[in-house]
This record gives sequence, C-alpha cells and structure tokens, in this order.
Amino acid sequence: MLRSISERSQWLRVMASVLLCMMLMSCSTLSKTGESEPAPQSNEQNTELEVEPPKEQSIPAFTAPLTGLPVKQPVLERPLAIMINNAPAARPQAGLSQADMLYEVLAEGGITRLIAFFQSYDGDVKIGPVRSIRPYLIELGETYGALPIHAGGSTDAYAILQQQGKEHLDEISNGGAYFWRSKDRRPPHNLYTNISRLRKGIDHKGYLKQAKVPVYPYLKPGEAPVMTDESAASMQIRFLLKSYRVSYTYDSTDQQYKRFVNEKSHMDQNNNQQLSAANVIVMSASHRTLDDVGRLSVELSGSGEAMVFQQGRVIRAQWQHTPGDAVRFMKNGVEIPLTPGTSYIHVVPADTSLNEHVTVNAK
Repeated sequence: MLRSISERSQWLRVMASVLLCMMLMSCSTLSKTGESEPAPQSNEQNTELEVEPPKEQSIPAFTAPLTGLPVKQPVLERPLAIMINNAPAARPQAGLSQADMLYEVLAEGGITRLIAFFQSYDGDVKIGPVRSIRPYLIELGETYGALPIHAGGSTDAYAILQQQGKEHLDEISNGGAYFWRSKDRRPPHNLYTNISRLRKGIDHKGYLKQAKVPVYPYLKPGEAPVMTDESAASMQIRFLLKSYRVSYTYDSTDQQYKRFVNEKSHMDQNNNQQLSAANVIVMSASHRTLDDVGRLSVELSGSGEAMVFQQGRVIRAQWQHTPGDAVRFMKNGVEIPLTPGTSYIHVVPADTSLNEHVTVNAK
C-alpha cells in the first residue's frame, strides 16, 4: 500500500513537470507570434515605407531662342518683327500676349512704337494694328534675324529697304494681300495681320524662311537671378509724353511683371489678358531729331546704361550691341542671364540719366 502511494506521488510529479514545460513552450510561442508582441516587418515592407529622394528637374530638349521656354520641337522659323501702333486710339492692341519679345521705342512727336517679335507661337490670332517703320526699327529687326512687317515708313526707311534690297512685307508697297482692315476702328488704327498670312507671304515672295537667331543665356527653372542690386516690386518708365506713361508691378505668383499704361492695365484685345513679361529692361540710347516733323535717329550700336528687372529685383547694368549680334545686357563685363519668358525692352533717350527715366519702388 505504501509503495502504491509512493509510485502514485511520483507519477503526479512527473505529469506536473510535463504540464509546466508545455505551458512554458506555449508562452514562448505567444511572445514571438502573438498579438501582444507583433512580429518584425519584413525587408519588403520597410522598402515600401522609404521616402524617395526628390527628382531633379529635367532639362528640356528644346527651348525657344527668344524666350528660353521649353518647346516640343526646335524653333527654326524666321522671326517676324511686326511694327505695332501704340497711339491711345490703337489700344488695346491684338496678339501681343503671344509675342516672344517686345521693344518699345520713341517715334516722332514723342509717341512710342512697339516692335513685337513672333517666332515660337504656333497659333494664329489677329495681330495689330500694324504701323509704319523707321531706319532704327529696321536695325532692331535685323538684330534678331527677323523679317520686318509694316505699313508704310519714313523716306529714309524706304530708301534703306529699296536701295539695299532688303526683304520685308509692307501693306502699302508689296504685301497688301497679307493684311486686312477691321470695321471697329478708324484708319490708321485698324490694320491687322496674322502669322499664317505672313508665312504665306514669305513663301510667295521666296524670302528666307529660316534665319540665325542670337540666343540669350537663361536662368534654369527655379533659379534666382544673379548680380541683383535691390528689390523692385514696381517701376515707372517715362518717355516724353504724359499719354505714354508705362509702369509694371511684379506678381510673385507667376513671377511676371504686369504692364500698365497711364495707370490702366494694358490688355490684349484678343483674350482680355493683361500684358506681362518675365524680364523688363530699360536701356538708354542717344536720340537725335532729324527734321521739323520730329523724326528721330536712334543710336543702337555701341553701349550705354541699362536696368534689368526680373523676379522682383533690379540689376543696374550696361547694354552693348555689336554688328551681327543681339543687344546684350552686362554687369561688370559678364552677361546677365534672363528669366525664361517674354522680355519687354524699352529704349529711352540718353539726354538725361537713366534714373530720371525710371522710378523704382522696392515695395
């Protein structure tokens, strides 16, 4: 009897040990795989949670020569330099928001004329009103390899065009079919054209379809301007007459300077869009009156003072122009890279300091 009890007790101790071992093994398994202690994530899951580094902005394969903006294919067409009427009765003009570049230059009597350069625009809208040409406007067009487009001209301008056999399209003498007059305005403020008509005129005349166009250096996308001197949230430009007061206000949302004339927004008649530019440039050049009518000679060769406005800053610079090249803008002997986009360039008389023609506002 005693032996039986002893054997039974020993058997119970063995069974208790077995149960204890099973419980310990179960707890160990739960600690590794149970909900109370999650299993470590696999390497594949960690890879999905990793943040990829930002991609560098790709450099566009092609850019437009006169704007530096990306284009789908090379821009090889010869630029068109269209003389645009800027009299109060001609405003708002049509098509200027599609121009690659625009010059504003004095004509006789204190009025200004606009020279709109079209090259990369691939649409077809009404452009104008078209007006007459002057010798220095011929020179500006040739600076960029452009074909002059005009309606009439001074005696000196016609002499240059005819005696030197220069290619041009003139509504009066050789290209009336490529222009039309609207009925909503009185002459001479109602003459218009478009790109397709002008290209047909080039084909019909056998003119050069392509030209070597000087290229400016441009800032990379997102790159800030260099060599800046001070802030320039807005500026006013004085030519001669009060009816030609030009001003610009910088809009940081699109990095554009919005254009105003006599404190009113300068609009495009086609799309009711305010004219704007990524670069606003003012350059001082020698002006000389030629006759009683007030026709001018403007010296565009050589060098002079300039101000370059971009991205809310101004660079006090110099311009220089050598034959066969574009008008360049320099700071301490180094060319200033332009912000990609349209450039508006204003030529004012050098009879006074550039500071007297331009008022800069930091805020």
